[in-house]
Amino acid sequence: MIIDAARAAFARLFSVEFRSVMLKTLGITLLALVALWFGLWEVFDALALPYLEQLLPGLPSWAGWFGMVAAIIAGIGFAAGLALLVAPVSALVAGIFLDDIAEVVEQTDYPQDPPGRALPMGQAVWLSIKFFAVVILGNIFALLMLLIPGVNLIAFFLVNGYLLGREFFEFAAMRFLPEADARALRRRHAGTVFLAGLIIAGFLAVPLLNLMTPLFAAAMMVHLYKGLAAQHAKAAL
Repeated sequence: MIIDAARAAFARLFSVEFRSVMLKTLGITLLALVALWFGLWEVFDALALPYLEQLLPGLPSWAGWFGMVAAIIAGIGFAAGLALLVAPVSALVAGIFLDDIAEVVEQTDYPQDPPGRALPMGQAVWLSIKFFAVVILGNIFALLMLLIPGVNLIAFFLVNGYLLGREFFEFAAMRFLPEADARALRRRHAGTVFLAGLIIAGFLAVPLLNLMTPLFAAAMMVHLYKGLAAQHAKAAL
């Protein structure tokens, strides 16, 4: 079931029906990253450069290149920082469009089923902020684990697998169930949801492809919820 859900979600990413949501999400994400880049440079110009200019007059004449080297190092640092922020920023942006993503999957792959209900705007915004916090905290923790040989990759997958699996599955389930029931369903199938989360974490680990992690995760968890709901319906007969 998990592999089928992942395969169906990945195939849906490049479908005609999904293109509009994908372009909106990627476009706003890239604009946000560009804005962050220029914002970081403005902070560097306002805070770091004046300090360097005060420092340079007291240095020998040959040290005039110091400011240029510092700017290059800062640029590399900003690039590395943006690379780490790609996933959280895309999660924040995609959170706004999660219902659009789910609707595409439901209408195209489950047209015979009753459609889910879109979350209220306030709840959707809160969910978007939660996704942002979950992804950024998970990756900060995983980044700290890089200092411990042998556990860094394991920590990355375990943390992100648990957090992403939990949040995205509950989102998919809440389109059909009250929040408490969605959480109870996730706990009942905690192992399945966690394994699905590990696949999402693997998607997140691929550069550039990770820009589409929230889209892939939302689509995958809709498929997973539908599969589990069908199992429960069959067992009830």
